Amino acid sequence: MNHQPVEGFSKRSKQGKIDWLIKEYLNEDRSYEQVLQQYWNDDPTLQKLHEEFSENTISNFYMPYGIAPNFLIDGKLLALPMAVEESSVVAAASKAAKFWIDKGGFKTTIINTKKLGHTHFMMKVEPHKILHFFNFNLKKKLFEATEEITKNMRNRGGGILNIRLIDKTADLENYFQLKASFDTVDSMGANFINSCLEQFGKTLTEEVQREESFTQEEKDSLQIVMNILSNFTPDCIVRAEVSCKIEDLKDDSGISNEEFATKFKRAVTIAEIEPFRATTHNKGIMNGVDAVVIATGNDFRATEACAHAYAAKDGKYSSLTHCTIDNGVFRFWIDLPISVGVVGGLTNLHPLVKFSLALLGKPSAQELMSILAVSGLAQNFGALRSLVTTGIQKGHMKMHLFNILNQLGATDEEKNHFVTYFKDKTVTHHEVITEFNNLRNK
Repeated sequence: MNHQPVEGFSKRSKQGKIDWLIKEYLNEDRSYEQVLQQYWNDDPTLQKLHEEFSENTISNFYMPYGIAPNFLIDGKLLALPMAVEESSVVAAASKAAKFWIDKGGFKTTIINTKKLGHTHFMMKVEPHKILHFFNFNLKKKLFEATEEITKNMRNRGGGILNIRLIDKTADLENYFQLKASFDTVDSMGANFINSCLEQFGKTLTEEVQREESFTQEEKDSLQIVMNILSNFTPDCIVRAEVSCKIEDLKDDSGISNEEFATKFKRAVTIAEIEPFRATTHNKGIMNGVDAVVIATGNDFRATEACAHAYAAKDGKYSSLTHCTIDNGVFRFWIDLPISVGVVGGLTNLHPLVKFSLALLGKPSAQELMSILAVSGLAQNFGALRSLVTTGIQKGHMKMHLFNILNQLGATDEEKNHFVTYFKDKTVTHHEVITEFNNLRNK
C-alpha cells in the first residue's frame, strides 16, 4: 500500500486519529481499536490528564510498577518504586538490598548539585576584546536582567551561581559561549535554566549594540546560535557505596568470601578498562536508576545521556562503579552525575508519581539523587554477583519463564507445574517448549 502524507493530524479528534490509522496502515482491521481502548483509563478525567502529557495521544502504554523493599539508605529503611519491563531488575535490586541490610546498608554523599547551561554565539571579534567587555560590563548586566526570573528560585536558596565567557574559537571560528552554573534546589530546573539563558541571549545582543569599544562590523557579526541547558552535569554528583570486612561478605554461592571478593573486584576492573564490557555493565546500572527515575516522574533520557557522557569523560568509555579490597575491607561504590526534581512537571500531576514520592517519604531532590545512585549500585552488585558465581542466565531465565509461558497461553496450573519443574534446572526456551508440549500431550 502506498501511504499518503496527512494534513492536520494533530487537529483530529482521538477517534479521528484512530480511524485514519486503521484505514491507512492497518487494512481496516477494527480489532486494533479494541487493543488501544483496553488501555484507556475508566476515569475520563484521569484519561484526559494522561493524554495531555504529550501530543497526538491515542492510548496509554503501560509498564509494570514494582517495589524493591529492604533498602537501608543512610540509616533509613526504604521501599523503592521501580517502573521497568525487563525481567529480574526488581528481583536483583531487592536481593542486593537484603544482602547489605545487615552490613550497614548503603551510604551516600552529595558531592555537588551544580547544573549547567549555555548561550552559544558567534562573533567576529578578538577574544581578549570580548573578554574585557564581559568582565567589566556584561556579566553584571546578565545577573541584573534575570533578577525577576530568578527571584523565586533565590528565595528557595537557589539561582544562578556563576557566569563565564568561554572562548571556543580554537574549535570553531568566531565561536563563544556564555556558560552558566545553576542551583535549582528541588526542581529539575530545565524551564528555569532555559528561561535564564534566553534572557542572556537578549541581553548580550542589546549590550553588544551599546558597547562603544566594538566596531559596527563587530556588532553586526553577532549571532545568537542557541540558548539551552546541558544534560551533562559533571558537577551534579552523588556517591553511593557499600563496604564491609571480607569475612562478613557471607555469599551463599558456595565459594569462599575471599574468592568472591577477588572475582567481583576483577569483574569491575574489566569494566573499567574494556569499553565493550563497560557498556553492558553501565546499562545494568541504568536498569536500576531509570526504573526509579520513571517511577518518580523524571527524565530517564537525560539521566542516561549524562551518565554515559560521564563514563567517557576521560577520553575512554569506562565503568561508573568501582571496587577496592584494602586491609581486608571490601568497598564498592558509584559516582553518579544526575539531575532530578521532586517539584514541577509530572511530580505534581501524575497520580503514580505522587504515590512514588510519598512512598519514599517525600524526599528532597538531593535525597532522590541518593536513592537513584543506590538503586543503580544495588542493581550492578546483583548482576555482578550472579556473573561471577552462578552465571546471570539462571536467575534471568527463571524470570523470563513466565514471558515464555504467557506467549504459549499457559494456564495458572501449568505455570505452577513449570515453577516446580525448573526449581533445580536452568531455564532454556527449548526446554520450556519441549516440556510444554509433553504436558499438553498428556
